[in-house]
Amino acid sequence: QVELVESGGGSVQAGGSLRLACKYTSTDSDRPMGWFRQPPGKEREGVAAIYAGGGSTYYADSVQGRFTISQDKAKKIVYLQMNNLKPEDTATYVCAARWGYGGPWQDSTTYYRWGQGTQVTVSS
Repeated sequence: QVELVESGGGSVQAGGSLRLACKYTSTDSDRPMGWFRQPPGKEREGVAAIYAGGGSTYYADSVQGRFTISQDKAKKIVYLQMNNLKPEDTATYVCAARWGYGGPWQDSTTYYRWGQGTQVTVSS
């Protein structure tokens, strides 16, 4: 069983940085993990994913080069470092645990457990 708790959200000005953390409780540290976000009035979208304890990482085009996903297996935390934030990054950010490695990492139906989310607000 995997339970997910996010932290680290907040309000920043454009160009600022935040680091989100997703604490999970599981004996299976190699389960693929992802970060999704849902902007106000819009659909949820994949932001980044990490496989095999950091062996492979994936990013949405909109955050490539600005966001970095990483994992501390000893602490059972997945991080999302967000730099050069833009107002369009404003959203509720949610981490999720994935069943396996098949199919597109952005496919939310392949994730079986979701956290409650943490709000990120970027002002111009």
